[in-house]
Amino acid sequence: MEQLSGLDATFINVETPNAPTHISGLSIYDQSTAPGGLVTFKGILANVESRLHLASCFRRRLVEVPLGFDHPYWIEDPDFDLEFHVRHIALPKPGDWRQLCIQVARLHARPLDRGKPLWEMYVIEGLDGVEGMPPGSFALFTKVHHAAIDGVSGIEITAALHDLTPDGHATPPEHEWIAESPPSVVELALRSTVNNVRQPFRFLQILGKAAPPAIRILLEQRRDLHVDDPDAPREVPRTRFNRKVSPHRVFEARTFPLVDVKQIRKSVDGCTVNDVMLAVCSGALRRYLEKHRELPLESLAAFAPISTRTEAQHGSEGNQVTGMFVRLHTDESDPLERLRRIFKTTLDSKHITQAVGARSMTDVTQTLPGALAGISGRLIARTGLMSRMRPIANCVISNVPGPQVPLYFTGARMIASYGLGLPMEGFGLFLAVVSYNGAISVCVTSCRDQMPDPAFFADCVEASFRELYLAAVA
Repeated sequence: MEQLSGLDATFINVETPNAPTHISGLSIYDQSTAPGGLVTFKGILANVESRLHLASCFRRRLVEVPLGFDHPYWIEDPDFDLEFHVRHIALPKPGDWRQLCIQVARLHARPLDRGKPLWEMYVIEGLDGVEGMPPGSFALFTKVHHAAIDGVSGIEITAALHDLTPDGHATPPEHEWIAESPPSVVELALRSTVNNVRQPFRFLQILGKAAPPAIRILLEQRRDLHVDDPDAPREVPRTRFNRKVSPHRVFEARTFPLVDVKQIRKSVDGCTVNDVMLAVCSGALRRYLEKHRELPLESLAAFAPISTRTEAQHGSEGNQVTGMFVRLHTDESDPLERLRRIFKTTLDSKHITQAVGARSMTDVTQTLPGALAGISGRLIARTGLMSRMRPIANCVISNVPGPQVPLYFTGARMIASYGLGLPMEGFGLFLAVVSYNGAISVCVTSCRDQMPDPAFFADCVEASFRELYLAAVA
């Protein structure tokens, strides 16, 4: 039995029926590379079963503490049933990209069953109408609760399910898997009492280390910035994406050559791939809101997650992440100047994160007393407080670098990879930037009430990329 960390438990506490807190991945495969040129559902089940030992989240079930007095626990589920988690569906004809996006959005909108291990996998056939995909291609849509993984550990799970060659096989487990019985109410009560007494002292100790550098950096920034400085911190404007979210989701994506992104990067000295993609997303938001006559005069801002996972923590699951707030400079019409200003903003944000210490920022959230964290998280989620208070960001933009070599699942070659995030109260737009094998995709997940036209937003992403590329190469 293993207790969830404070950060992992947060994704349990803030979950509501309108805002489930799982993340998902969509991959498309060419089964012609498989032995015999055919992949069967029975073969997929056998392949997944042979790899369950490579990721502990596959067979771990949640056990919640009565009345939410402490963080929940993971146990090895004694009633694990693989066929409950792996399912088989097909798109109706013609099976085009739009139908796939709608189906994926519907599946993503459904909360996971907390009485089972918190993941589901859907094999989706009938994709012959998806442009650019080989005949007979199929998709794999996988949902995993954010309490179990973050973006980096999600990529590691992807690696566990895939091979580097069509005829690859999983390594056998070193130890036999042993199921666990759920703990008694008395045992949970004793554990929660001890934890709620011990955690406040560690919380104060870590906060004492993290606070002085943060205060010093903020005072330095306030001293150095002038009122008329275009990069001076300002209030975040309210947009349609800062309202309450509905239980309905939309999904879209656009893919670009990674070599073109690197070409754009060269136009600004020191710029990163992440800066370029932030600028692409910024241009798309500007175009989209301008078309709807809702573009604020002030710059929009995004929350960008940052992994704090160390080398020693690679292979471990759960969340090892903090984040930074980035001004997107949507008030700047010139695409190249917008990229330069975003680059400067991310440098300043990284400076604060490095001064405070990314690990310290994560540890502060990890050591809040379980009872206090649970009550406050549920209160914020159920009252919709985040959608009524002043916005701290307008969206989430998460960059998850993937493998740059071809991967194979049950012998079928992966030809495309996408990611779906978790729209929340006050953050109804999640942009996942996913790279794989020389391509990079901007994946849009939003609330249907806030974005009824996801295909148009995806067109804005494509237009923004093209505009930035032409400005950079010129």
